[in-house]
Amino acid sequence: MANKRLPGLIKRGKIWHINKIIYGRRICESTKSSSLAEAERYLIYRLEKIRETSIYGIRPTRYFRQAALKFLNENQHKASLHTDARLLKQLDPFIGHLPLTAVHHGNLESYIQTRKIAGVKNRTINYGLQVVRRILNLATQEWVDENGLSWLAAAPKIRLLTEKNKRLPYPLSKDEEQRLLEHLPFHLKQMAIFAINTGCRDQEICRLQWQWRVEVPELNTYVFIIPAHLVKNRQNRLVILNQCAKQVIEAQQGRHPIYVFTYRNKPLSRMLNSAWLNARTKAQLSQLRVHDLKHTFGRRLRAANVSYEDRQDLLGHKSQRVTTDYSNAELANLISAVDSIVTQNSSTNVLTLLKHSISSTFIR
Repeated sequence: MANKRLPGLIKRGKIWHINKIIYGRRICESTKSSSLAEAERYLIYRLEKIRETSIYGIRPTRYFRQAALKFLNENQHKASLHTDARLLKQLDPFIGHLPLTAVHHGNLESYIQTRKIAGVKNRTINYGLQVVRRILNLATQEWVDENGLSWLAAAPKIRLLTEKNKRLPYPLSKDEEQRLLEHLPFHLKQMAIFAINTGCRDQEICRLQWQWRVEVPELNTYVFIIPAHLVKNRQNRLVILNQCAKQVIEAQQGRHPIYVFTYRNKPLSRMLNSAWLNARTKAQLSQLRVHDLKHTFGRRLRAANVSYEDRQDLLGHKSQRVTTDYSNAELANLISAVDSIVTQNSSTNVLTLLKHSISSTFIR
């Protein structure tokens, strides 16, 4: 008499498949075997693993490579996705094969040392460590399986390296702003003034288009709304203009049919170029970055006592508020806020003294 096969196995073509309800949950998957004996052994193995999870709360083994793929699939919207993917590709030979429970700072040392030998700075290495830390935290706090268990019981502490040469934000005083503008060519000067008075990022300015201009006739003004897919936080970016920013826009009228800022009738890919580097050297501001223009705008808003919530919106930071849906009164308040930085005195002695005391820490 032939032996009865285990219930829950069915044959599709030449391959045995599992189709069985186990602890109230239907399991449908291939055993990847044409042998009944191998299929039964696999079914027994799966039954035991599910029993361990359901009764004893034992988590199945999951590897860092699986978690990395899940992270990338869930973050397709991130502007920095390509950077995360590149970092995870570099990390994979070191920890991709490890179970999540085995990933900790100790076994990241070989990755760290390899990158250091390659001449990579601590700040860049930290970007990779931060991605690992983020994935492990997600596995602990958010990723839950069908049995209600998180992928990882507890996330280990991943220490970041000391960034000895990390550049600090460098908001400009009015005097420093004037020195810089004197040495910038016209197109970069206009872009810099716009950045200082709107807080827009480099790429938002380089890509700014006339079609994004939105009239607000009730307030006798206009704004720009940059589409979400071109903004770092993937939210529509409302750009409020003060009088200085408006003068820049009016000076650009008619120069190009699509882009607001161009050079030789073509849009720029970035503001950081040889002309910028030469200008900041001549202005004796060699530590200045393009992004510091945004810091300048933020600091001047704070000095003008603009509220934190309004600063978040004006700087284009991610918030829970719908940042492009305002009443006229709210828009008028934001316009008043950006206008307030035009008349204030930002070149205070306190700021100057602070800058002098830390300037020696900047690496050019």
